[in-house]
Amino acid sequence: MSEQHSDHVSGGLSPQENKLQSEPKNGLKDHSRRVFLFKLSLLVNGAVGVVLAVPIVRYLLGPVIQKKSSYHSWITLGNVDDFPEGETRLADYRNPSTTEWDGDTGKVACWVRRKSGNDFQVFAINCAHLGCPVRWFSESKLFLCPCHGGAYYEDGSRAAGPPERGLFEYKYRIAGAKLMINAGELPTLSTPASAQNANFVPLDKIGRATWQS
Repeated sequence: MSEQHSDHVSGGLSPQENKLQSEPKNGLKDHSRRVFLFKLSLLVNGAVGVVLAVPIVRYLLGPVIQKKSSYHSWITLGNVDDFPEGETRLADYRNPSTTEWDGDTGKVACWVRRKSGNDFQVFAINCAHLGCPVRWFSESKLFLCPCHGGAYYEDGSRAAGPPERGLFEYKYRIAGAKLMINAGELPTLSTPASAQNANFVPLDKIGRATWQS
């Protein structure tokens, strides 16, 4: 009996041996935990990187991507009846090349002149000299630039001052009861919407003029 007991004791493991035997299992668990935490950190960092990269990439590539889609964008300025005949009024629209987080900086102002019926002129608000916003004065029927004294008649043609040409015009169309402009194709020197009368000659500083015959 004592021999069997001694054999049982001798066949058992000491506390030190039990500890040594359990260490590989604990080490395996620790390794698995480290791998899991490492993969989790990669996933979190990747998600954060994507969130941060999206607005940057969109900012860099946005103009290129949107240029084709916005080049022929027709924007509604309002109902035709919003613009009384014989009057010039300020309107604004949202630049189709901007993004939603541009806020009010994405708005573009323009002057709308309704001559009669569906006959309109829509002018860019910028002076043809250096781009300052011009103001309309109904009493004198002139567009005046506050920066360098540029002046334009109600039809957008040059009256006086440093500008060498009239105001830029947008192409427009009437769709149903809506006045629309081609906002994707902003008027420039290379793409003016309408030619200005080349025979206009300013006479003096008060805006009078003659026409060459």
